[in-house]
Amino acid sequence: MELNGYRIMWLFVFFDLPTDTKKDRKNASAFRNNLLKDGFAMMQYSVYIRHCASGESADVHEKRVHKLLPPLGKVSILRITDKQFGNILNFWGKALVPKEPPPTQLELF
Repeated sequence: MELNGYRIMWLFVFFDLPTDTKKDRKNASAFRNNLLKDGFAMMQYSVYIRHCASGESADVHEKRVHKLLPPLGKVSILRITDKQFGNILNFWGKALVPKEPPPTQLELF
């Protein structure tokens, strides 16, 4: 299967979780840690991203996030293609940050 920028997907998970009580903080921390265990990387404090080789892989990880949802708070999942992700502009202050290369994909013959 040829790698294609329209088949390769990126998942974004955005969240705003309560941290008022000790239990809320524990739930929020567990949610973030579980995202990391599932291969997500922190892009910003409440924004995590994951590279998925296909739409089917993205489906699997969306379902995993759904199972990890804490009882309270707001969580959104956005799926975009690798081509769309390639158009992202990242800034640190006013300086444009160079894009990181996508993860290496093994290709079996």
